[in-house]
Amino acid sequence: MINREDMLALTRRMTQARSSVTRIAGSYMDQDGEIDGTFNTNFLKLSPQEKGKNLKIAKAIPFSETNVNLKRYRFPDRAMKPGSMWQLLMGMKTCGLKNDALMETFYELIAESYQSDHEYAVFVFHDRYDIPAKAANHERLGESEEVFEYIICAVCPLAGDYEPDKPECGFLFPAFYDGGAAQNFVDVFQADEKHPHPEILKILGL
Repeated sequence: MINREDMLALTRRMTQARSSVTRIAGSYMDQDGEIDGTFNTNFLKLSPQEKGKNLKIAKAIPFSETNVNLKRYRFPDRAMKPGSMWQLLMGMKTCGLKNDALMETFYELIAESYQSDHEYAVFVFHDRYDIPAKAANHERLGESEEVFEYIICAVCPLAGDYEPDKPECGFLFPAFYDGGAAQNFVDVFQADEKHPHPEILKILGL
């Protein structure tokens, strides 16, 4: 089960004033899964308007209804072997999305399995959350104890030319649990829990 307070700790920082997102990368796909352009840029170089628009997309994943639209899954041992999606995600996180070859592989794996009758975009965000140290009474002490490094992936239908709409599915990896990273878990988002995209689970190896 996902702790709602953990997700709120992440989303409270997803404003232009407080954001620590370092990078954003993405790919645009046609309805047949053919890649129609990619991008990869330093988040700080975006205009204020672009930052705000993209933070709204990223925030939609952890801010969604906990344990309803956003559910936690454990990677089985077979899904954490060399060549697995888990290993790819770890590599993407560790390099901060700066390895274009890894990103291209990720987009291609999504395109192979994702089912869509419309054009869509895959946006990936890299963030580092300096987890504040807290006393026993939960008062913030100031200095951070550790850093939670993670990525958010959002799959969005296109509302226009290269213009993403609200995410229809996605995930947060690794899961944020008890003030740190749960490397063997991922939080998967479905905008419509009654009509989900089960193929995202297959893509992740779950």
